[in-house]
Amino acid sequence: MPRRRPAARRTEALIAVGAVSALIAVLAYATHLMRPLELGTVDARFSVRGTQSAPGDLAVVAVDDRTFSRLGIQWPFPRHLHARVIDALRRAGARGIAYDVQFTEPTAPREDNALIRAVDRADGVVLSTTEVDAQGRADVFGGERVLHSVGARAGSTVVQPDPGGVLRSFPLSFDGLPGFAVAAVEAGGATVDRGSAGTSTPLIDFRGPPGTIPTHSFVDVLQGRVPDSAFRGKLVVVGAAAPSLKDVHVTSSSGDHEMSGPEVQANAIWTVEHGFPLSSSPAWLDLALIAMFAFFPPAATMRVRAGAAILLAVGVGAAYVVVAQLAFDGGLVLPVSYPLGALALATIGSLAVSYLIAAFERQRVHDTFARFVPEAVVGELMERTDDDLRLGAVRREGTVLFSDLRGFTTFSETLEPDQVVEVLNRYLSEMSEAIMDHGGTLVSYMGDGIMAIFGAPIEQPDHADRAVAATREMLEVRLPLVNRWIVAQGLGDGFEMGIGLNSGTVMSGQVGSERRLEYTAIGDTTNTAARLEGMTKGTPHQVFLADSTERLLSDKSAISFVDELPVRGREATIGVWTLLG
Repeated sequence: MPRRRPAARRTEALIAVGAVSALIAVLAYATHLMRPLELGTVDARFSVRGTQSAPGDLAVVAVDDRTFSRLGIQWPFPRHLHARVIDALRRAGARGIAYDVQFTEPTAPREDNALIRAVDRADGVVLSTTEVDAQGRADVFGGERVLHSVGARAGSTVVQPDPGGVLRSFPLSFDGLPGFAVAAVEAGGATVDRGSAGTSTPLIDFRGPPGTIPTHSFVDVLQGRVPDSAFRGKLVVVGAAAPSLKDVHVTSSSGDHEMSGPEVQANAIWTVEHGFPLSSSPAWLDLALIAMFAFFPPAATMRVRAGAAILLAVGVGAAYVVVAQLAFDGGLVLPVSYPLGALALATIGSLAVSYLIAAFERQRVHDTFARFVPEAVVGELMERTDDDLRLGAVRREGTVLFSDLRGFTTFSETLEPDQVVEVLNRYLSEMSEAIMDHGGTLVSYMGDGIMAIFGAPIEQPDHADRAVAATREMLEVRLPLVNRWIVAQGLGDGFEMGIGLNSGTVMSGQVGSERRLEYTAIGDTTNTAARLEGMTKGTPHQVFLADSTERLLSDKSAISFVDELPVRGREATIGVWTLLG
């Protein structure tokens, strides 16, 4: 068989590099592996786009620090004050009122009736709630019957920040109740085509940083210091803006600052009113871009030298960033991290293939000419190659543990910062010792929460037993120690914990830079463990462990079956167990 020419081998290898790079990028795209990075590029595009013109048909009335200072009363305010603000907005000619304050619990009948009458006098007020029953009905003013009788409706103000705590999108509905923004637009008589959003949680097309939408202080409206022209013909969103009320969010357009809940809702309302201007590109286009960028470096490397190929790849990547920004300005959200990831991966692979094949060829030439010329002469003809570093991840069978303190946020609000940190450090120290004593790996601290994994990076066949033993020590030994210390210091009565355990396959490895590396574990096993921990809230159990963990335990006498429970993000229910004692 004739020997293949080096050029043919090089071409085949480069095509393989393009195919492998495309496959890796497509798998990352399909599994949302780079989702946090991709979301970060969306934030960057908002920043580059800059502040847009302020909507002329929207306004915000904010319960801000100035309101508290001027009124000198505590939250929640008496409901007759909200009634006076609604009446003031109605008299000013507001075309709609969206009240982002939850009125689900009754107060004094006189106060409640004052607010209900004010809502009745206005036309189509939308009221917020985060609570619905099994039929998707709100309990504002005691239920839908009262709402309908006064011509009002409720909208869900549940929001779900993305990883990193950044709020970028809003739900069109939640548990059967329309989202607050959708309800506000529909209350004005408009029809919302929810299908045009392309997703159940569309991106909010923020008009700019906090303060872009005209905002007026609650107390100024209450005391008649805002002219009617500020609200005439506008949809007005009323809600909490004072940081102490905990309704402030980091958003795509707020940078390191926070945007108040009512201004977030106002931006969401603008998004709904204008037909969801930001739409993600179709999957076929995303995949085509990934493939194109994956095969560009190999194609360039076939025609030009390696150094020139790198420059071409950098130029193409920079040009695409500009195109993605222009598309974003026009309302189309193109993927950035996945195509550029494919480009970078293919560039590295192409360079590696080029240098390796060149090295093999130089060795062959060296061996051939060494028979005819001195070794020193042959050496002068040879070039040196750079080493290529490849980084990867592994899959492990392990048990993931999530824990969280109950009531720590409320507890911390009553203490000085140094006391809070001292309590938290003592708690984390005790829990960390328990986890590591049983061979677990501490992945991260999340405030008063802990994520740990048993079975990675070192394989541990008994990872489930270790995780349960660590859990029992955390609850029965370490937490009582912390609580006794808290009581002895006169800082409170102590805490309870919630712990979730789930076993299965996790993708684990190191991430970061050469100077700083961190260990992480991702996958459905991790997500389910986190959700099991959250499900312990409001139950008599401090521990929920999945049936995947129960099946691996060598001693099952100390656990008890709870129920088959639904877990958010999973279609089927899972068997949930708890620890006895």
